Amino acid sequence: MLPLSKTIFKAYDIRGIIGSTLDAGIAGQIGRAFGQAALAKGQRSVVIGRDGRLSGPELAKALAAGLQSAGVDVIDLGVVATPMVYFATNVLGTQSGIMVTGSHNPPDYNGFKMVLAGEAIHGEAISGLYDVISRQSEPASGHGSYAMHDIRDAYLQRIAGEVKLARPIKIAVDCGNGVAGAFAGDLFRMMGCEVIELFCEVDGNFPNHHPDPAHPENLQDLIACLQRTDAEIGIAFDGDGDRLGVVTKDGQIIYPDRQLMLFAQDVLTRNMGAQILYDVKCTSHLAPWIAAHGGVPLMWKTGHSLVKAKLRETGAPLGGEMSGHIFFKDRWYGFDDGLYAGARLLEILTRAADPSALLNALPQSVSTPELHLQLQEGENVALIETLRREAKFPDALEIIDIDGLRVEYRDGFGLARSSNTTPVVVLRFEASSASALVRIQQQFKSVILAAKPDADLPF
Repeated sequence: MLPLSKTIFKAYDIRGIIGSTLDAGIAGQIGRAFGQAALAKGQRSVVIGRDGRLSGPELAKALAAGLQSAGVDVIDLGVVATPMVYFATNVLGTQSGIMVTGSHNPPDYNGFKMVLAGEAIHGEAISGLYDVISRQSEPASGHGSYAMHDIRDAYLQRIAGEVKLARPIKIAVDCGNGVAGAFAGDLFRMMGCEVIELFCEVDGNFPNHHPDPAHPENLQDLIACLQRTDAEIGIAFDGDGDRLGVVTKDGQIIYPDRQLMLFAQDVLTRNMGAQILYDVKCTSHLAPWIAAHGGVPLMWKTGHSLVKAKLRETGAPLGGEMSGHIFFKDRWYGFDDGLYAGARLLEILTRAADPSALLNALPQSVSTPELHLQLQEGENVALIETLRREAKFPDALEIIDIDGLRVEYRDGFGLARSSNTTPVVVLRFEASSASALVRIQQQFKSVILAAKPDADLPF
């Protein structure tokens, strides 16, 4: 059995490499510690599920045994998308659940996304599980029950019964051999779509491309499919189905901050004056768009657990992240769900004669994708702290420091923030012209190199 490594306890979830930092023994310990935390909050039962990774069955079995040993009853959903675990915690009344998933990580990774008493746990709550496991010496003596439960039909019918298309539409769906492939085609056909499926066979080896629509290289098969077929729009999902990617007929990638514009416009027709949340990586066009449609824009920290917590605190009906996590509290439960977001998008797009034209008309600037400055463990946090203290941005209109440094200019913005999951500084730039983008990047380059002269910048 592997020794317990603190490195797998991340900011938003637990994630490790099978056979190196994560195995069945550790999964069992995590189950027991989570079960004790659930009981402490008055929770008697916990839902579990797993994605299509090869290590999933062994980890889920050990996780269930650990939960039961704490005295918690286990409801096992089997192979599901992450949002289906979240859905089950709501409709089955457990309020607590664990998804065994490596999300979009390489095939040899796996991990756990957790909801405890209705809240996605993060930060200290996750590191607290490590502390509990580290202290435990007595054998567990609980005897919780175990039952399988098929949530598939209830989940698909809940969405298809409530989200309605204005007209039939032909779409292409790329699941990258992730677990969303077991559900996406059926969901959209139930809604009245004709569906071309790409890589919807669940395969934990991910033999075609990585299941991560945040990166353009993973959307090239979908773009090619739209060119050679009469499908009107293309949608893609990450490995565990909680993030959405969108491609237009002419091959344009509609990043999630622009998707959020359409969603906000729709949600605000029913929630005038409501706050709409978005993370620090999102486009500068989003705030004025939200305001113009009667909403109150609220920029927040990056991280799906952090956005979910802020959504609960504010009562906002919608939130979203540049990474593709979209959170609907309007007509839904407030958790991130790529399949549901895809359904809501198609509901909006089928009202238009030309969905691609509607998407391409959304405001846009010259921008970079998310860029990563690779560093050693801990250096990312130290670098951002140094920049907070010392960096000068002479022509900045505003410096926002809720999550790293987002520097707003009259013609764009630059962002540097520390990743909460890997030793990386995340950078993103947007500007009204290519020359303005270069100018903003040069300012960031000079302050980063002043703080760390050997930094290998990705721009």
